[in-house]
Amino acid sequence: MHIDRDELVRAVGSDVATRVERRLREAARAFDRERFDEALPKLRALSRVAPTAASVRELYGLVLYRLGRWSEAVKELEAFGLLTDSGEQHPVLADCYRALKRWDDVERVWNELREISPSAALVNEGRLVMAGSLADRGNLSGAIALLAKGFRKPARLADHHLRRMYALADLYERSGDLSRARALFREVASADPDFVDVVDRVRSLG
Repeated sequence: MHIDRDELVRAVGSDVATRVERRLREAARAFDRERFDEALPKLRALSRVAPTAASVRELYGLVLYRLGRWSEAVKELEAFGLLTDSGEQHPVLADCYRALKRWDDVERVWNELREISPSAALVNEGRLVMAGSLADRGNLSGAIALLAKGFRKPARLADHHLRRMYALADLYERSGDLSRARALFREVASADPDFVDVVDRVRSLG
């Protein structure tokens, strides 16, 4: 992750910034290695020392998210959004709300993300979370419509295209539309046979 030293200086002053930066880098390395329990106490302490440092609140929120501590992650990721006026972590925030079954908040964050439109990949992640929340409530047709609307398979498939296609295929299968599910899973497998468990999904559908 990018660490802005100037931001840390503004948050804690130049005398403390070096120590905060060192500890934040240690936490970031632990996060990259998926050693979330190691990163957590470092970030908890940093959030008390530097509560206005967006990079601290962001990484702390992501660690809490990966540990399944949804309510605490919401607090940190909402703070990150307010500090930066950014939607960069909106998909993760929406997924926390989804886990908490706070459906109105999922929709609110999704609408904010659509308005901001930071990037195709981020909007796609938010769309997946919103569709998942609809499916969680038994609205498979609404979830399918959200993922299928406006989607055209591009000549070159990026990871976010494959994620959308896979999720849509899964919804088709769950709704009983096996022919569409089979066709989409096959397209994903053709593009990337190592994508999640797509080869097994193709085999299961025949």
